[in-house]
Amino acid sequence: MFDIVDIHIMDIVDILLVGLLVYYVYKLIRGTAAISIFLGIIILYIIWAVVKALNMSLLSEIMGQVLGVGVIAIIVLFQQEIRKFLLSLGNTYILNNGRIKIFSRLFGHRNSSIQLEVLDEITTACSNMSETRTGALIVLARTSSMEFVEETGDIVDARISHRLIENIFFKNAPLHDGAMVIAEDRIVAARCTLPISENPNIPAQYGMRHRAATGLSEETDACVIVVSEETGNISFVCDGTIRKMGSISELRIAIENSYKK
Repeated sequence: MFDIVDIHIMDIVDILLVGLLVYYVYKLIRGTAAISIFLGIIILYIIWAVVKALNMSLLSEIMGQVLGVGVIAIIVLFQQEIRKFLLSLGNTYILNNGRIKIFSRLFGHRNSSIQLEVLDEITTACSNMSETRTGALIVLARTSSMEFVEETGDIVDARISHRLIENIFFKNAPLHDGAMVIAEDRIVAARCTLPISENPNIPAQYGMRHRAATGLSEETDACVIVVSEETGNISFVCDGTIRKMGSISELRIAIENSYKK
């Protein structure tokens, strides 16, 4: 009874891959204004497939031409989402030094843990800035390259110390406005600009620092420490999720755990 349906194993693989691609794109743009456009394109494509199956030649040809030209429109409309997708794909499989992650894992490569003295300096600085309500944005780079962020600021390349961190974020300091990038136990750059998250579900009480931290953590595997200038509260942002820290000990544990992923 199944002879009339000629299905091969590659057809099943093809359907599964298309389904996976559609799901991943939906997950990527979920919660943004682009989701309505994406669903509209899917509905239009389904209608075109039905019209083509019914052999409605004229309507099928018109819709086919519209969809063909629509590819250019999709690139224009979804340029931010396409950039985010490509960044996410590259950061998933490529390390800072250009090695492919899957091969590095097979041959025993693991993310190195942060040095204890470096952790002490960062948490001490955050504790002091929290007490004085000094706003701060500290990027902790892991495997994703931060070059596109570092290029927006000023290169520092200095040893990590709590006094230097506090001086950089001091209100009247020339480098205080923006983010600091810490990578490989060095302060690499300061006054950097981070991509702003377009997630509408971020609570209203969080300001631009938190949105910037969330935006970077959505596009890369970096984690970001945010010290609020208004309240002095410390937040730890990783994988697009904002976690308010109840104490410096909790921040310390969060930083250590982030390097073990």
